[in-house]
Amino acid sequence: MRNEAGGGRAAARGRAMPVEIKICGLSDEATLDAALDAGASHVGFVSFPKSPRHVDIPRARALADLARGRAAIAVLTVDADDAALDALVEAIDPDVLQLHGHETPERTAAVKARFDREVWKAIPVATADDLAAIALYQSVVDRVLFDAKPPKGAVLPGGNGVAFDWGLLAALDPSLRFVLSGGLTPENVAEAVARTRAPAVDVSSGVESAPGVKDQDRIRAFVRAVRSDG
Repeated sequence: MRNEAGGGRAAARGRAMPVEIKICGLSDEATLDAALDAGASHVGFVSFPKSPRHVDIPRARALADLARGRAAIAVLTVDADDAALDALVEAIDPDVLQLHGHETPERTAAVKARFDREVWKAIPVATADDLAAIALYQSVVDRVLFDAKPPKGAVLPGGNGVAFDWGLLAALDPSLRFVLSGGLTPENVAEAVARTRAPAVDVSSGVESAPGVKDQDRIRAFVRAVRSDG
């Protein structure tokens, strides 16, 4: 069996291990190198044509090959069918499949059963009621990822630069393996980690100079901010 990527399995929300950091939506070598050199634990590639961060399979494969062995590789998909996932897994061989659409618990479990790698499921959050989804997914995924619920009329399910009320996570089961996302930036991530005790964070738009354009300096600043808190 494939080893689990990263170290969030140690005492959730304790500090036995450093906070894991995923830089998502990478699309070129320079910003990928910036993320790797800064010490990101995970790098993510988006397979969703509506997103400004979308990369096609040949491009994602080339970037993944550069990252392999230096960070865990995640591929983000949105309601992808088996044929699409088969193609992505065959070409890119990711460590993590991140499901960011309307995948049901049954569909998520089927993806987990089909592929020998971690599966993360995004749960959009706006109010405390949204956290009821944890019970539906936590037994079928390796991690749940809390992202802000998209604004009304948004095209993208994530990467909208919107944060949610981190206080909603105060009563989480300390053993829950989760990833904090949604509106994180170099300026606010230390506070977010301190308030939520998140074992892992995921950033995309917060380290960009324009939609889909990653900024090397902001990537480095984000990682520094997380590490200074940890």
